[in-house]
Amino acid sequence: MSAPRITPLVEARGIVKRYGPTVALADGRLTVLPGESHALVGRNGAGKSTLVNVLTGLQAPDEGTVRFDGEPAPALADRDAWRRKVACVYQKPTVVPELTVAENLFINRQPLHRGFISWRRLKSEAAALLDTWDVHVDPEARTADLKVEDRQMVEIARALSFGARFIVLDEPTAQLDNREIERLFTRMRALQDSGVTFLFISHHLQEVYEVCQTVTVLRDARWITTAPVVDLPRSALVEAMAGESVEDRAYTRDTVAADAPVVLDVRGLTSAAYRDVDLTVRRGEVVGLAGISGSGKTELAESLAGLHTPSGGSAELDGARLPFGDVRAALAAGVGCVPRDRHEQGLVPGMTVGDNTTLTVLDRLGRFGLVGTDRRRGVAAGLIERLDIHTEGPEQPVSDLSGGNAQKVVMARALACDPRLLVLINPTAGVDVKSKESLLARVDNAREDGTAVLVVSDELDDLRRCDRVLVLFHGRIVAEHPAGWRDHELIASIEGVDHG
Repeated sequence: MSAPRITPLVEARGIVKRYGPTVALADGRLTVLPGESHALVGRNGAGKSTLVNVLTGLQAPDEGTVRFDGEPAPALADRDAWRRKVACVYQKPTVVPELTVAENLFINRQPLHRGFISWRRLKSEAAALLDTWDVHVDPEARTADLKVEDRQMVEIARALSFGARFIVLDEPTAQLDNREIERLFTRMRALQDSGVTFLFISHHLQEVYEVCQTVTVLRDARWITTAPVVDLPRSALVEAMAGESVEDRAYTRDTVAADAPVVLDVRGLTSAAYRDVDLTVRRGEVVGLAGISGSGKTELAESLAGLHTPSGGSAELDGARLPFGDVRAALAAGVGCVPRDRHEQGLVPGMTVGDNTTLTVLDRLGRFGLVGTDRRRGVAAGLIERLDIHTEGPEQPVSDLSGGNAQKVVMARALACDPRLLVLINPTAGVDVKSKESLLARVDNAREDGTAVLVVSDELDDLRRCDRVLVLFHGRIVAEHPAGWRDHELIASIEGVDHG
C-alpha cells in the first residue's frame, strides 16, 4: 500500500515571466513540502529572483500557476492574504532602522487605546511574539543597533505574526561570520520543528548541505532538477548549475611568459569588503577576478581604479605607488577603467559620442584648458573606428546608442589614454552577442599591446580570455585557476564548495 501523498505547502508549475523581449523565466517549477528547508540554487541570471517575486506575490506570472496548501494563490492586489501565506527576508533590511523592534514588528497595526497607540500593549505584545518564536531581542532596542542575525530574526518573527509559515531567506548568510551562520542555522532548525518551512537561497553550496533537505536547481531561466540533498553529490549539483559535465571540453590558450615584467603588484590590500589580498598582473597578462556577490571582487577592482581607499596594504603600478580614492590621479598614473554600471558611472548622457570617448584625454586635445574641436573630433573618429561603434558620428548624442554601442563608448574612453593597467568590471553586461564578441576582442588587442588587464565578471565567457582567474570568497582569494579551467571547476570555487 503506497504512502498517502503529502500536499505541498507551496507549488509552482510552468511559471513563465517576460520583460519585453527578455524571458526572465521560461519554465519555473518548485514544490516545497511542509516543514522542510528547501534550497533554490542557480548562477546569476538563472531566474531565482523572478521566481521569488512570483512566489511572494510581487509580480504575476505570464503563464503558470502557484498554489499554497493546494489552494490557488491570492489575487495580486490582496496584500494581506499574501502576508498570511509567505514572506521574504532579503539581504537588505526591510525594517525601519530608527524605529524600535516593537514598532517594526507591529508597524501600521499598532494596538490602540481610545484612538491612540498603546505603548504598553505594543511592548508586551512584541515581547510575547518574540518569546513565542524564541527570539532573544529587546523589544525596545533601536533596530539599527541590532546585529544582522538579530535583525533577520525580527523580520522572520514579524512575518510569522501575520500567520505565514513559509519564509524565503534570500542570501541570509552574506553578511554573517561563521559563528553567526551556525546560530542562524540552529534557529532555522528550531523553527522547522515548530512548523515553519523555509526556501533557502544561497550561493554557498556548502550551506545547502548543512541546513537543507531538498534542492531545486534553475539554469538559463529553466527548472533543471529537484532532488533530496543527500542523493545529490556536490559534483552533480555543480554540473546541474553549470550545464557541463566533468568530461566536457576545457578551454585553452597560450599564457603570458613567466618572466614578463610585473605591471601591477598588490600586497596585503585590505578594506571592509576584502582582506589581505596579494596579486600580480604582468605585462600582456589578463587576470580574472571571480566570486559571488559580496565576495569583494568588485570593490577590489574599484579600489585599484581610484574609486575607494583601502584601510591597509599597498599597490604599485610599474614600481610607483598607486593612488587610492582619486579617480583622476589613478588615470594619470596609467589606469583605465570600464566601471560596473555604464548608465550610472560610465556615460554622461547629455553629451555626444565624441565627448564621452575623449573625456579621459582632454589634456591632450588642447592647451591652457581649451579643447580643440577638430582635434577632439579626429581622436573620437579614430576611437569610433577602432571599437567599431555603430554611430552617425562623433556628434551623435550617446543616449541614442544601443546598449552594446554605448558600452563600446565606455571601453573606448578607457583605452583612449593608452593605460598600462586596464580594469574591466562586468564589461559585457547587458549587451548583445555580437557586441560582446567585439568587446572581448578588445581585451585580446590590449593584451597583445602589452597592457596588463584585470577582468571582473560573473560571466564565464568573459573569464575564458584570462591567463588566470582568481576566486574571491568572503573577501579573500581562495583559489587560482590557470587558463584551461572547466566550468564546473570554476563554479565550484566560486560557490565555496570544498572538493578536498
